[in-house]
Amino acid sequence: MAPSDETDEEVRADGTGIVPPDDETPTWGERKARSQGLSRLTYEYFERSRREDQDLRMESSYVERDVLGFPTWPHEMIRNLAITSFFVGMMIFLAATLPPHIGAPANPSQTPAVILPDWYLYWSFGLLKLGPLNPDLAILGGQKLMADRTYGVLANLVVVGFIAIVPFLNKGSARRPVEQPFWAAVGVFGVVFSITIAALSVKNLVPMDPHLLFDLTFLLPPVAGFIAYAVLRTMREGYMFELNRRYYRLRPPK
Repeated sequence: MAPSDETDEEVRADGTGIVPPDDETPTWGERKARSQGLSRLTYEYFERSRREDQDLRMESSYVERDVLGFPTWPHEMIRNLAITSFFVGMMIFLAATLPPHIGAPANPSQTPAVILPDWYLYWSFGLLKLGPLNPDLAILGGQKLMADRTYGVLANLVVVGFIAIVPFLNKGSARRPVEQPFWAAVGVFGVVFSITIAALSVKNLVPMDPHLLFDLTFLLPPVAGFIAYAVLRTMREGYMFELNRRYYRLRPPK
């Protein structure tokens, strides 16, 4: 038997040595001494993951390790169960220690001073306030072609329709923004516009001149999109060079 095989058997005899333990990683004996339950199951999952990952590193003939995929059971299920249990416990703890304040019941005979939708609908609520963009047509004697509320509903349809059609326009296989700067800039434009139009929807609560806020709503998104495009376009050449160099290191041409 080769010395390396003997060393490998000695290392695996008690399950230690493959990944040297440190101050944050319990030893194999400490893990085995734990009682049955989710904690021990979680530690065994991570131990098995480290072992299989280390085996793949030792067997791989490439400069960098191959990608290792784990089955859903038990690897993914145990990890997800541990994470879910932690966050559910945190929510129960916060709900028990910091209960939310329940205000007085609403008065059905009195209209609230401020009427707002849920925060995630602020952008849609802001599109309903685009009345200043609704043009007055001289051919109609200075009257508007449609009511401001109809104009706002139409603006919602246009925005939602554009979002729905984007996946059909961009069918690339890019996985990072730097690979397609244009579409990344479109995404930045959309995110900034949703923030600014949401701020416009609550302009009565924003300490800023309403006219300035209205102008910034349509000025900031294209500026942010242009900056994002310029930065990603500058980074793209160096990124592609590094990507190709790394690919040929992993898969050298024959």
